[in-house]
Amino acid sequence: MANIEILGVPHAYELTAPTSCPHALVFIHGWLNSRGYWQPVISRLSADLQCLSYDLRGFGESQFHTKTDFSQIPTSMSLNSICNSVVSSSFDFLYTPAAYAQDLTVLLQQMNITSAWLIGHSLGGTIALWGAAQMPECVKGVICINSGGGIYLKEAFEQFRSVGQKFLQVRPRWLSQMPLIDLLFTRASVARPLERYWARQRVIDFVVADPQAALGTLLDSTTEEEINRLPQLVSQLKQPVYFLAGAEDKVMEPKYVRHLASFHPLFQYCGNNVIEIPECGHLAMLEQPDAVADHIRSIVKSH
Repeated sequence: MANIEILGVPHAYELTAPTSCPHALVFIHGWLNSRGYWQPVISRLSADLQCLSYDLRGFGESQFHTKTDFSQIPTSMSLNSICNSVVSSSFDFLYTPAAYAQDLTVLLQQMNITSAWLIGHSLGGTIALWGAAQMPECVKGVICINSGGGIYLKEAFEQFRSVGQKFLQVRPRWLSQMPLIDLLFTRASVARPLERYWARQRVIDFVVADPQAALGTLLDSTTEEEINRLPQLVSQLKQPVYFLAGAEDKVMEPKYVRHLASFHPLFQYCGNNVIEIPECGHLAMLEQPDAVADHIRSIVKSH
């Protein structure tokens, strides 16, 4: 693991050896995840494709120099007060997908990567789309995994944001040490139970995520403005954009993936840029790494 400073925040990353392919694959993880989730896919691709994975600002090992720990927040305190402090502080707009895409732009510039395919999971897919818009010369294509949307359903999103804020309140450091807590994470959002190694990693990433980043990304990526902007963003991209959907994904159902994909010219009325993976939930790269790696290789090689 190496570190590089981006806009004052150290970012942890891993880069595999160069290959004969002129393009690098840049992997962007989702909310409350980290770069390690890409390892099963990268291990299958790195022999012939250079791969870069990194932790988003405030997640995994890409942490701010000063941090706030939820375990130090009184249990009676509502996240509304934290939310208000975030909104009114110098952290304004630091947690939008466009802001994270700016981090990505700086990362690729500092690493002298001039030709890349962006591969994003869930929230990471949205960041990848913004990255393609911000770096049209550098980004040759985008592959979104378990990522879609573009339809703002007011009640559903308000409930999602409320549940998410309550979810973030229960994050004491000792949670990761609780016996069998990882068993809960083996089944969450997946079609088949994960190995306990990955469940333990999910617990760790859930606990260590920076509070402002965790809350900021939740709120800033689910506003009505952000959701409604996605279809326009996709429609304006000149690069090829593909979507891998989990057939049993309950977090981002295939119909919502297809909806967003339909705004790109490659869709061609019949979903040519959508690939549905059977027996797969919301963590395709862990549930079906062979299929994900094969589809990525096929897409990149075809362009």
